Amino acid sequence: MKRIITAVQIIGILCIACLPSFAQDGSGKITGKLTDKKTGELLIGVTVMVQNTSKGAVTDVEGRYLIQVAPGTYTLDFKYMGYQTKSIADVVVKAGQTANLDIALDEPKSKDLQEVVIRGSYKQETINALFVAQKNNPSISSGISGESIRRSPDRNTSEVLKRVSGASIQDNKYIIVRGLNDRYNTATINNAMLPSTEPDRKAFSFDLIPSNLIDNIIINKTASPEMPADFAGGLVQVYTKDIPTENFISFNIGLGYNSQTTFKETQGMERGKTDWLTFDDGLRELPNSFPSSRQKYSALNLDQKLSLSREFKNNWAVSDQGKALPAQNYQVTWGNRIRLKKDGSFGSIISVTYRNSENIQKGERADYEDGKVRSINFAEDLYKYNTSLGAIANFTYVKRNNKISFKNIFNRILDNNYIYRSGNSTDIGDLKAYGQDLTIKTMLNSQLEGNHKLNARDWRLDWNVNYSLTNRDQPDMKVLTYKLNESKNIYEAMIPVNSVARNVSRFWSNLEEYGVGAMGSLTVPFNIAGVKQSVKLGGQKLYRERDFSARVLGYAANQTGYDQSILSMEPGQIFAPANIRENGLRIEEITNNSDKYKATSDLVAGYVQFDNKIGDKVRVVWGARGESYYQFIRTADFSGKRVKQDVTFFDVLPSANISYAVNEKSNIRLSGSRTVSRPELRELSYFSFYDFVTFSSMIGNPDLKRGLITNADLRYELYPGAGEAITASVFFKHFKDAIEQIVDPGSTPNRRQILFQNVPSAQSYGFELEFRKKLDFMSSEPFFANTTAFANFSYIHSSVDLQGIASETLSQRGLQGQSPYLVNAGLQYVNPETDLAFGLLYNKMGQRVYLVGFDGYEHIYEKGRDLIDLQIGKKIMNKKGELRLNVSDLLNQKLIFYQNNDNKKAYSKNVDQIINTLRPGTNISLNFTYQFGLGKNK
Repeated sequence: MKRIITAVQIIGILCIACLPSFAQDGSGKITGKLTDKKTGELLIGVTVMVQNTSKGAVTDVEGRYLIQVAPGTYTLDFKYMGYQTKSIADVVVKAGQTANLDIALDEPKSKDLQEVVIRGSYKQETINALFVAQKNNPSISSGISGESIRRSPDRNTSEVLKRVSGASIQDNKYIIVRGLNDRYNTATINNAMLPSTEPDRKAFSFDLIPSNLIDNIIINKTASPEMPADFAGGLVQVYTKDIPTENFISFNIGLGYNSQTTFKETQGMERGKTDWLTFDDGLRELPNSFPSSRQKYSALNLDQKLSLSREFKNNWAVSDQGKALPAQNYQVTWGNRIRLKKDGSFGSIISVTYRNSENIQKGERADYEDGKVRSINFAEDLYKYNTSLGAIANFTYVKRNNKISFKNIFNRILDNNYIYRSGNSTDIGDLKAYGQDLTIKTMLNSQLEGNHKLNARDWRLDWNVNYSLTNRDQPDMKVLTYKLNESKNIYEAMIPVNSVARNVSRFWSNLEEYGVGAMGSLTVPFNIAGVKQSVKLGGQKLYRERDFSARVLGYAANQTGYDQSILSMEPGQIFAPANIRENGLRIEEITNNSDKYKATSDLVAGYVQFDNKIGDKVRVVWGARGESYYQFIRTADFSGKRVKQDVTFFDVLPSANISYAVNEKSNIRLSGSRTVSRPELRELSYFSFYDFVTFSSMIGNPDLKRGLITNADLRYELYPGAGEAITASVFFKHFKDAIEQIVDPGSTPNRRQILFQNVPSAQSYGFELEFRKKLDFMSSEPFFANTTAFANFSYIHSSVDLQGIASETLSQRGLQGQSPYLVNAGLQYVNPETDLAFGLLYNKMGQRVYLVGFDGYEHIYEKGRDLIDLQIGKKIMNKKGELRLNVSDLLNQKLIFYQNNDNKKAYSKNVDQIINTLRPGTNISLNFTYQFGLGKNK
């Protein structure tokens, strides 16, 4: 059924994409959006007229308008019942280009002023509209507009988010808000929940969405009833473009250089012929004849097992893979707008992206027993090969008061990691190990949404139905470990007799999850004492179903007198068919009952939200959200006993956002809310996954509870000019039953196990300072007028109530995953005359508890890194082409995980105990984009 749905979606997208585009003419366009100056509310049905012409338009359900005119300079009039008319002069339109003019209309302060026409210029009104967008978001939030994105040299959404106050990007793709890790952040795209791109964690890879397809991004740091409640750090709302203002096709090509990878020799086990296309060519498939269960295989005799063992491909050989090529990035985007009868429009935006990259990382890994005694000491060489295919396809129909959109995002990623590890262990002695881990992740999300103005009273109906499919295939993960035989002075594979260990193993797994959801809301305006108010009623449903299964196989020696010379053979020879024999090796299966699970979750939510204005200065957005969350998991424990966990949580989650307009340029905001943090489905399963790269196993906990978070914020905002802000805020959060990752107290360095637990309570509080200011106050020179400086500093103190946690009896600590501080700073220069832009960005997060330890084993911390990025962009070829140079992680500092040996939480070199280090390298990329205008259909 799921494959049929996917096929229908793809066929539908291809059919719609075949709609024609039209030849271009010599006209230009004026486009924009109309909003209420005091509230930021969209204004639908505003009449827009071009003076001294017959041209005009009426704003649609999104408050947008589009007028096609001949090149020239115009004056536009904006008229709407109950608002003062505006007349904006000096609107310059050039052939083949679009002039963007957003307008903020104001209600008259008296009936006598209703007929007064407010006059202004194009330049000044553009600034005024930006002021409105900054001031009137009801919640405490930070954001970046599509216009700012268009003018920046950013290539994808993760680079855009680096510019947003209070946000930080980890691994160039995962977002952290106010120092809280991905567990406490949620993302939506076009108001629908984004499925996680990492099935084992709640995280979305924001580098998948090209920046040129983003309309705007908002990070909400406080909740309101209409928002999903599963966050405490931030709710990231991404809105993609739907109807382009012009017909176009654009091409992008990019090459990247990594300081420790590009043109260096790479190694790895055999790659498939179609790995570069994100598809396995069958090289890693489990043989079709292999029995479907451990029980069936165990029942076979030795000859049958030997026969089946020979059918496995001998793809263990480690060889040179040649020199690493530069990273590659290709994108094609097509946009089309068709004008229909009676003010209707149909728009399409389709984009296809391909990326390929390699990375070499060298590091070290250690662990300790009895607190201080080093028990393992390894050097590691990690070779990463990554390729991805992505597509976005959005189709929108707009006619006056109605808009319907069909929006799709698809991504497929192949990650192939090869690791060589050498060193010593107190339990084993000197050893060397080879590991190959390939995963293929696929994500599809489709939405059908509508926005409608229902009547003359401005009732508004918004709805969305969505479907998502996530798949994670891990075919033939291989581990091969040798230990030194000191008497022979040779390394021998750690293959036991008539039994199997994970030191020499093969692993297959597959995870498939689909989700269906729907949401809707009705906004009803009303008046109290002549002041406009509104109430919003809405609901949401999201059903997810997941199926996971794994097979774990290993090699065993057949008898005591087997040919031991096999053990010293190289990886490409040891498992050759000639060695699969009676006095040699065979495959055995060690799959456990806990290596599969089925899980479902079902969220049903409803809310009521009031938007009240009290006088001219006070606005209160308040209400409550009720969420019923059902989760079910069917798995097995390690004894084989079936485990079913069936639980429902119902939460009433009130929230209130109060804003007081001190004057035209400043606000005071007060916010309070209750939100939740729910366990991921994988975290509820007993399934134990051994990660050779991290040298640890992760085990779920079916008894995890959902966490409750109480939030309070107070903020002062000052907006000195367009695009400028100075803010100061304090905040407090209380966590009940917070979920944390901990090291199992029964672990050993050679078998570290990661568990999940609830802590009774935790709290965090702190402050946040932000400024964004143009440098024109320093000089009247154009350079300073075009340069903006920005900085954000967040300080957070967190503490966990350890009462009742038996494994922690001594030290107080911070919340797992919470950084104590976060710093963002940078300069951005944009010259509209020369079309030159550059940005310099600095980011640092303070050290944070990566894994919670236990009494006698210190917590593992992640050291903060100083990150500096440089971006330069220049439009060329009559503004149709653009060159972008990006340098990321200029300092290339080590990523360090450590345990404290002193009372300082910050890392102390030569004092603290190293757990793991690696250095990712500096990345330099050059991208070229060229856009062909396809003109406007007549």
